[in-house]
Amino acid sequence: MTDLDTFIAGLPKAELHLHIEGSLEPELMFALAARNGVSIPFASVEEVRAAYDFTNLQDFLDIYYAGAAVLLTRQDFHDLAMAYFARAAADGVVHAEIMFDPQTHTDRGVPIAEVIEGLLSAMAAAEAQFGMTSSLILSFLRHLPEAAAFATLAEAEPWLDRIAAVGLDSSEVGHPPEKFARVFAAAREKGLRITAHAGEEGPPEYVHQALDLLGVHRIDHGNRALEDPALIARLVREEMTLTVCPLSNHKLCVVEDLADHPIDAMLAHGLKATINSDDPAYFGGYVADNYRAVATARGLDREALATLARNSFTGSFLPAEDVAAHLDRIDAYMAAQG
Repeated sequence: MTDLDTFIAGLPKAELHLHIEGSLEPELMFALAARNGVSIPFASVEEVRAAYDFTNLQDFLDIYYAGAAVLLTRQDFHDLAMAYFARAAADGVVHAEIMFDPQTHTDRGVPIAEVIEGLLSAMAAAEAQFGMTSSLILSFLRHLPEAAAFATLAEAEPWLDRIAAVGLDSSEVGHPPEKFARVFAAAREKGLRITAHAGEEGPPEYVHQALDLLGVHRIDHGNRALEDPALIARLVREEMTLTVCPLSNHKLCVVEDLADHPIDAMLAHGLKATINSDDPAYFGGYVADNYRAVATARGLDREALATLARNSFTGSFLPAEDVAAHLDRIDAYMAAQG
């Protein structure tokens, strides 16, 4: 390992933008397909990896939903999450807020209990094995009607005390946040935190809508907010966290080259940017890979990387005392670096 690799791996960090279905590595996809007797449209692990050549978000989503077909039982969801937690722990992640898409599974006839109970059991195991805390974000699929989101929220009612937030993901263009204003209001009334994908492929107006109509506590992605100076000023003023995903941005052609990634511009503006892996099995890397990629491509120094890590905790849904403890750990780590 290089000095940069060692520094990044040891830097305590939280991951705030991770789709657990997007951590399904081809090897596990094949193992679960065999275990469950599910046919998948690929002959080998190599063929799956070759298919990961996307030109846009929809290309990715098509293969993402095909891969999810192997997830059927709570053991499947437990195994999926544990594989992610093991990789995240090796990357220095000490807290993860993982998104899951229940509609991807319930629409296939998988009971929501299988999904949630499998994830909860893995979260408990990860805390015992790795000392990693975690929480769940129930994400609505924005290409489906708002009525379907309401139905999902109702289905999840028995577990809402173990779900930290609701989110909004899937195809962004043509599905503005305003489409889901009422269901997010209902979620807020139930005491849930709010986050939403906005400003990845969608315009800055989608970020405005997420703020004004959904009442988000943080923005997932948010890259295109940089096109609107007034919006930048507002995000800084409101200390709104952006969960940025550099390798995803590159893979989905949000940026043509990581050398053009705006992560350092975000920090220079005073935005609370964080680094995350999004769908790491599909986009070529977990959270440390993303830190390493932008550090190399944009010349970020150790203090900038530490700022990104600090933002990951201040932008989390952890209690204030836990955030403070994690910030102290970062300070101690940086002091030990000399």
